[in-house]
Amino acid sequence: MPAGLAALVRRAGNGKSPAPVERWEPAYCGDLDMRIARDGTWFYMGTPIGREALVRLFATVLRKDDDGRTYLVTPVEKVGITVDDAPFLAVEMAREADGAGGDGALVFRTNLGDVVKADADHPLRFELEEATHGLKAYLLVRGRLEALVTRALMYDLVAMASEGVGGDAGLFGIRSGESFFAICAMKDLDMLEDLE
Repeated sequence: MPAGLAALVRRAGNGKSPAPVERWEPAYCGDLDMRIARDGTWFYMGTPIGREALVRLFATVLRKDDDGRTYLVTPVEKVGITVDDAPFLAVEMAREADGAGGDGALVFRTNLGDVVKADADHPLRFELEEATHGLKAYLLVRGRLEALVTRALMYDLVAMASEGVGGDAGLFGIRSGESFFAICAMKDLDMLEDLE
């Protein structure tokens, strides 16, 4: 395992695994005054939750449903919470070694210890922020829950992006192992000039 990837996994720690929330269908019990801010800070009744172990525990029972809302889910209850952008932040990135000489897969660590490989099951997606027209990147972590890629990592992604080949020709994007994630069409590259 490459040193960068091994360090990423080590820093993820030994947090609890996510609960099987996708299999649970408890009754909706209303909303809780809990919010996840855009910077990844969790708040309860307007006060930041300072205990990281408690935040990590809550994160194991997070679920985003078809209605677009995010919930804390147990076998017996489901409560709604507010998420300003995404419930996780992708804070570190490393590339796996590829013995075939190609691009290895990109692996990310979230602020809450998830280690996720960007692939067909965990795609990267890019969007322009409406207010600023800045580029934002997201990584699917599990279920419908995404991690907002930090601005610094997003710059790194754009720096390693290139034109796709084959069926991806004409698209500017990121290769992660066998997967290609388009940022934009090559003809629209001028939208990224502000990122340099």
